[in-house]
Amino acid sequence: MIALVLLALAGGTVSNLVRNPQPRLVAEGVPGRLAPPGGASAGSGKYDDLVRHALADLDALTVQNDPPPDRQTVPDDTKLPDDTTLPGAATPPDTTTLPGAAVPSGVTLAGWNGPWRFVWPRDVSFVAVARCAVGQYDKAYQVLSFLNSIRPSTGRWEARYTGTGGHLEDARAPQVDGAGWVIWATWFCRAGNRYWDLVRESADQIVGELGPDGLPASSSDYWERPEKEVTLGTVAPLLTGLRSAIRVATDLRHTTDADRWRTALDRLSAATDRAFAPDYPRTPARATSFVEPGVEPISIGGGADAIVTVLGPPFAPGSPEVSAAIDRAHGVLTQPNGGVTPGESWRADGVSWTPQTALFALSAAARGDRSTAETLLTWLDQHRTRTGALPEKVNRDLEPAGEAPLAWTAALVILADTALRNPLPVP
Repeated sequence: MIALVLLALAGGTVSNLVRNPQPRLVAEGVPGRLAPPGGASAGSGKYDDLVRHALADLDALTVQNDPPPDRQTVPDDTKLPDDTTLPGAATPPDTTTLPGAAVPSGVTLAGWNGPWRFVWPRDVSFVAVARCAVGQYDKAYQVLSFLNSIRPSTGRWEARYTGTGGHLEDARAPQVDGAGWVIWATWFCRAGNRYWDLVRESADQIVGELGPDGLPASSSDYWERPEKEVTLGTVAPLLTGLRSAIRVATDLRHTTDADRWRTALDRLSAATDRAFAPDYPRTPARATSFVEPGVEPISIGGGADAIVTVLGPPFAPGSPEVSAAIDRAHGVLTQPNGGVTPGESWRADGVSWTPQTALFALSAAARGDRSTAETLLTWLDQHRTRTGALPEKVNRDLEPAGEAPLAWTAALVILADTALRNPLPVP
């Protein structure tokens, strides 16, 4: 019987490997991109080379465009609200002399090749935040200006755009989480006044998404696939977006907007805890299992998802329950090769994805778990391509795989390194 069981397990493993072949690297990096110079770096010291390469790759992935003719100017009232200086960053530039100025052009592609050569609001929001975290405000404002130029005044953000802001006629539906990410990036960079319409329209879109139960309807999220029910990948960014919008509106004394969004945040927060707590799985827990008295209950739902990190710092205030859920998910999602897979219900192929690995590194750094953050950053550092680029994946043979560089991973690594030095602001 034991032999038969082992044979069945072996057969299942072989079948899984056949259905999920070993991914390979698409390219070593951006063609013609020179290695960044040594010397001074925005890094913490230990990861200077990693951060230099990540910033250089973001530069290489940045393209220049002419702004659309109907969005050529920024509002006259462009003074940024007072706030604390970001850790390790230069003071943001004085924009009070910019009324009527041309919108800075520039946007960062998700990757250089094929299906990655587009603009995801999610990815570039992280790029803008990473730029601001190390004091590159001008480059960050280029990204935010691009987002502002393509913002949907009504309706959801598209899943992705062309490098000139055009829509793609593909099978990807608009994604609700984009509204949360762009507001967070605008708040983080202290550009809420400069891009107030972007904040207001996106926050109102979030409010409009909430149903009678306080949750949004099902939507694609960073997994880039159709969903039959609401996921944490949609809910967590919307919570962050509403918190950020409230901060912006409060700073700018838009009290009516702040009150409306606070009411929506309270509804969404309560609904999230009701549907996803205590483990905060990918989809709402359908039941809770109590193993025995004194043992922490386990929610039975869609399985662990790396996006649980967005329920804690630096995206939201910390709590013991959420921190425990993040640590639990990290343990469940860690692969034999040392990295992290996006979710428990993701394909079981033993491949690690660098954005999710870097998300856990950022979460650990922001929550004060320096050991875990450094372990994950070191792993990412050790699995770059020969040109120093961070790849999308690391396969079962510990080889870089997928697209390289990947803008989202580069931005997350920069943020995780920054968080190791000083606390990042939390909305």
